[in-house]
Amino acid sequence: MKILVTGYTGQLGFDVVQEGMKHNLEMFGVGSKELDITDRDAVNNYVEKLKPDAIIHCAAYTAVDKAEDEREACWNVNVDGTKNLAEVAKELGAKFLYTSTDYVFDGKGNTPFEETDEANPINYYGLTKFEGEKIVRDTLNDSFIVRISWVFGKNGNNFVKTMLRLSESHDELNVVGDQFGSPTYTYDLAKLLIEMIQSEKYGVYHASNEGYCSWADFAEEIFKQSGKNVTVNAISTEEYPTRAKRPNNSRLSKSKLQNKGFTLLPKWQDSLAHYLNELNFEVK
Repeated sequence: MKILVTGYTGQLGFDVVQEGMKHNLEMFGVGSKELDITDRDAVNNYVEKLKPDAIIHCAAYTAVDKAEDEREACWNVNVDGTKNLAEVAKELGAKFLYTSTDYVFDGKGNTPFEETDEANPINYYGLTKFEGEKIVRDTLNDSFIVRISWVFGKNGNNFVKTMLRLSESHDELNVVGDQFGSPTYTYDLAKLLIEMIQSEKYGVYHASNEGYCSWADFAEEIFKQSGKNVTVNAISTEEYPTRAKRPNNSRLSKSKLQNKGFTLLPKWQDSLAHYLNELNFEVK
């Protein structure tokens, strides 16, 4: 099976390519320098020449705050880029997997969102990712749409790396304590996506590590496992204003994954330990 993975230079795309190679799949990873997905002709030429059996579309404009001001750039990648890839996948009859986000929801309530719950994004990034979802559904009869949250992996910047960096110069940190969700380790998620793309179980799925926490809880666990003596003060969203609004509830229900027979991701605390080992931290 020949698989094209976009966003290869990012956290998830890199791990997806590595995981696919373990399964002896023919993996082709591309970053934005190799392929500008906003250029329809470039996409058509590249993909039609490669003739993949499947496309796993991880590339995205993910700077949530910047997206509020760089709307055209965000739309071009997340909507137009997705359209270009979905259309060429349809022409070739290739399977298509699109990674989306918890930010398609408004974050109201405190129960986990189901795949069937109504999307209502409260920031521009979330809006563009949901527009991408709609394009995938409208273009292709069958597809995989996988909503993920709070992503961390070796090949890129993320919350874990930020906390570890700040711990070098701070013994006390204020971290938002009223936004809840599930961290998602790209190493684990990549295994699921490779399992999924080899199946015919199309549809919309939620995928993240098991268990829920706040950002403050996540920070405390990072410092505990890495042996850093840092006090975490849980603060409110109002006390930490950002350019883009964030949903307070990003909990995603993973019951559909289980019902369809897919392997659930491990508990987020266990995956954090694995990740810190990957970063060469001695886990406490």
